[in-house]
Amino acid sequence: MARAKRSDGRKKGRGSCCGPECCATEEGCCGLAPLGGCHVDAVVSVDVRGQMVLPKDVRETFGIGADDRLAVVSWERGGRPCCLTLLRADELADAVRRTYGPVLGDAVRG
Repeated sequence: MARAKRSDGRKKGRGSCCGPECCATEEGCCGLAPLGGCHVDAVVSVDVRGQMVLPKDVRETFGIGADDRLAVVSWERGGRPCCLTLLRADELADAVRRTYGPVLGDAVRG
């Protein structure tokens, strides 16, 4: 597993938080409610074309393969973007259907 370096130069691994700058409060990472802890699984670079590579161990751990679709979800804190999250596109679609389906169904029937 790739490890992220802390600001003090030491390495952080699974189970560690992204840092006191965003996790020092009870809000959790990036000011969001804690979701069971946040982990730094890898640090990736973005090339000049805006592309990045997910390390093999991360792809294997999360079962991500060729042609899988991931949704990039951004989070804000204080009106400024602070975090990006990758979600499987099909799981995001399922979550939207579960959350808004009943409401939309009532609106269509109503």
